[in-house]
Amino acid sequence: MKDQIANLLVKYLEARGVEHMFGLCGHTNIAVLAALSKSQKIRFINTRHEQIAAHAADGYARATKKASVLLSHLSPGLTNAATGVANASLDSIPMVVIAGDVPTHYYGKHPHQEVNLHADASQMEIYRPFVKRAWRVDSPHLFPEILEKAFQLAESGRPGPVLVDVPMDIFSKEIDSELFDRQLTNSRNVAKPSLDEEVAEKIVRQLLQAKTPLLYVGGGILLADAATEMREFAEHLQIPVAHSLMGKGALPDDHPLILGMSGFWGTEYINGKCLGADWILGLGTRFAEADCSSWEKEYTFNFDHSKLIHIDIDPSEIGRNYPASMAAVADLKQALKALLRVARRIAPAGVQRPELVAQMAANRKAFVGGNQAAMQSDAWPMRPERILADLRAVLPRDAIICTDVGWNKNGMSQQFPIYTPGSVFTPGGFATMGFGSPAALGAKVACPDKVVVALVGDGGFGQNPAALATAHESDIAVIWVIMNNHAFGTIAGLEAAHYGTTFATVFEKDGKSYSPDYAAIARAYGVEGIKVESAAGLKPALERAMALNKPVVLDVYMKNEPVPTAGHWNIMDIYSPGKKVHHVATGD
Repeated sequence: MKDQIANLLVKYLEARGVEHMFGLCGHTNIAVLAALSKSQKIRFINTRHEQIAAHAADGYARATKKASVLLSHLSPGLTNAATGVANASLDSIPMVVIAGDVPTHYYGKHPHQEVNLHADASQMEIYRPFVKRAWRVDSPHLFPEILEKAFQLAESGRPGPVLVDVPMDIFSKEIDSELFDRQLTNSRNVAKPSLDEEVAEKIVRQLLQAKTPLLYVGGGILLADAATEMREFAEHLQIPVAHSLMGKGALPDDHPLILGMSGFWGTEYINGKCLGADWILGLGTRFAEADCSSWEKEYTFNFDHSKLIHIDIDPSEIGRNYPASMAAVADLKQALKALLRVARRIAPAGVQRPELVAQMAANRKAFVGGNQAAMQSDAWPMRPERILADLRAVLPRDAIICTDVGWNKNGMSQQFPIYTPGSVFTPGGFATMGFGSPAALGAKVACPDKVVVALVGDGGFGQNPAALATAHESDIAVIWVIMNNHAFGTIAGLEAAHYGTTFATVFEKDGKSYSPDYAAIARAYGVEGIKVESAAGLKPALERAMALNKPVVLDVYMKNEPVPTAGHWNIMDIYSPGKKVHHVATGD
């Protein structure tokens, strides 16, 4: 039976179990929207900007661990979404982007909104540098096959976004429904590669022989849903666990074997343990610059001394930044199952390191003790440490935290305990300002029964305030906590430290500190807005926001203090050669 592709597309998505789509209308995709309007199974989350839609789809995919679906208009819609899609790509988040395009018969003629000044009909070329693959649907009968391949590629191997570029006339073409039905017989359960017994045994024996072994875990552990396997392996061999920014929460922050985040925002103790390890098992990490103190040997990792065993699903990441003495390409969940099985066979009693565990516990206690004054401070503007402490005290252990950049990302990773693996969403690879607010929308849509908090700065919140319109219209009960320092705070602290000015980094009007009233802005969108007026007022405001179970914005005035740093970021050497200065406080 023949039907329009737009209708068959929606039926296909329903059959795949897609329950939500994110996007924005345009003349090139309204045929799909019209088909969606008749669906009883798919809810379309309508946004006011494509970047909001892309970040929301990203948050949704992180929460569901399945490919999200983003529907975009052509040219300006697609470029608006590009930042969000690129962010998802660098964080290995599966996403299928379906974008409308100019009609096939007008390619290269510069019809309304076509973008191709230097290459005819090449809208999709914009996305090639960061998506896993980009297809243009030139023939209607190929669309079903392309769509199936898109989902399979987005979710397989190292996950990531793909683009399906569709000329608008294709959506209105009729094809036989059998072409879509045939794709639905394709297996959804693709076996993932593991380690063979011999390789697993070599790795385990090397770790058993090591004097100071270390597990170093990245976001790949969470993407592979391998946190449980990793914890059991670490416990059996009693190996301490350090993590990258994206690996935050892979091992709960109250676990006795957790060290914490390494690198620029790592502590001296954590970086020292990384430096002192003789063998490091790297799991699902690319050893990014910030996590490795710009790869300078004296701060975090020194692989002249240490030896690396590197396991990743993506072979291109192995040896990218550090040489691997042993390496394997494997799915981390399957690999860790094999490693644990071998470890229990070779060392059935496991390994005990009581002195190390006691030392780590003492260090954690000392670190928290050193922050106690700031965490309990009644100062106004609020100390960022107090904001994080009050949040942790009020929120349930499994609350989902979506950060932006600045204190809410770096300080959170250093000082905010995460107890449930996969409950913190942060823009790692791209470090995208404006991510947290809309990502929280997608996370809450995916997990309606969990508390979802967008922990963002005023700079980041100000980039995508229209997320509030979507929250109100669609009843998405996110809590936004705005750490409002009236500045692009991290950059202001850098500029002040190195150049003695805060020009264009702080928000001022007539020489005075300036901030919009974000609580009032929230109310204008139809969202509950609370302006916190004192340090003591934050906890009750949070409790009220949780009890309301509807969208709420908390505007919290915060002092712009730098996040303590023990590592190194070599941009400092560019700004101030020969000096060891990082950030300074600015403002009140």
